[in-house]
Amino acid sequence: MSELGRIKLLLSSAEKISREQDVDKLLLMLSDLARDILQVDRCSLFLLDREKGELWTKVAHGVEEIRVPSGSGIVGWVAKHGENLVVEDAYSDPRFNPEVDKKTGYRTRNILAVPLFDKKGNVLGVFQAVNKLSGKFSEEDVELLTLLAGYASSAIENSLLQAKIKEAYKEAIMRLSHAAEYKDPETFNHIVRVGLYARLMGEKLGLEKEVCENLMLAAPMHDIGKIGIPDAILLKKGKLTDWEWEVMKRHTIIGYEILKNSASELLQMAALVALDHHERWDGTGYPNGKKGEEISLWGRITSIADVFDALMSRRPYKEPWSLERTTEYMKSLRGKAFDPQLIDIFFDSIDKVLEIRERYKDE
Repeated sequence: MSELGRIKLLLSSAEKISREQDVDKLLLMLSDLARDILQVDRCSLFLLDREKGELWTKVAHGVEEIRVPSGSGIVGWVAKHGENLVVEDAYSDPRFNPEVDKKTGYRTRNILAVPLFDKKGNVLGVFQAVNKLSGKFSEEDVELLTLLAGYASSAIENSLLQAKIKEAYKEAIMRLSHAAEYKDPETFNHIVRVGLYARLMGEKLGLEKEVCENLMLAAPMHDIGKIGIPDAILLKKGKLTDWEWEVMKRHTIIGYEILKNSASELLQMAALVALDHHERWDGTGYPNGKKGEEISLWGRITSIADVFDALMSRRPYKEPWSLERTTEYMKSLRGKAFDPQLIDIFFDSIDKVLEIRERYKDE
């Protein structure tokens, strides 16, 4: 490809690269561009997993995921030394590891590999171009792959940072959700399970991945309003008086008031969860006596998830119900307490529900 052709290809790809927000799609786009502009058979983008001591392919043309020890082969050498490397005859270079070729049936002839760095100069991985279609790798090839590696490094580092922020946010939300449970006999794993049941139901409904993830975090906040209920009522062992019961029911409204008016879509969803999770499909629930689809989808989903887990769990005032008893009871409330479609979806997925219960069982 001529120098002019390379410039045109770079310019035609620049807008798409700058627009792409999905890091996986962006890295594939950069790998495809590197393959085309360098005129090689394939490109691989390896990331360094320091905990496992491995390099693994985030993108790899023509093969499934490859994992190699972090000190192995050409990519291992580049990751260790943080230097570009051009190898014109792979099998005559002692640094080359032929094991991947043996597994894949591929024949590597020549390689260009450049390191990926974060902003602090730490190696994130290696960008590799394999088998030049004609001739040898040039200095211009090295410069171009280094340029594309810079874009890839920025995308990877931003993605890792966003993942850390999201994980911290998730943990904060879960701990906030658990705050109300300190006064109640429910466990931390109860709210984890409720969130996972809710996400499962969202997935079965075909909701978008981000919506399902938000639902997993919003559902555990259903009882956050209990922090506003006086201990004398919340912790009372005997039956509540009519007046005390009216106060207790206000935890739905308190939770809504705490969470409403946020710019966060997650907290907007959580506000509706808090408000609606005790509403009933037939209109006999509280606090507003909503009926059918007047109740938010998030409240309807959380209601099923919460009741199922509460019935199946041990509490100071009761032993856990059996699966058979719980199933029979909840199905008897189909179209009364629970959305008929959602209760069917839930019990159609009971095997996955039970897997969640087992994975996050109470100690």
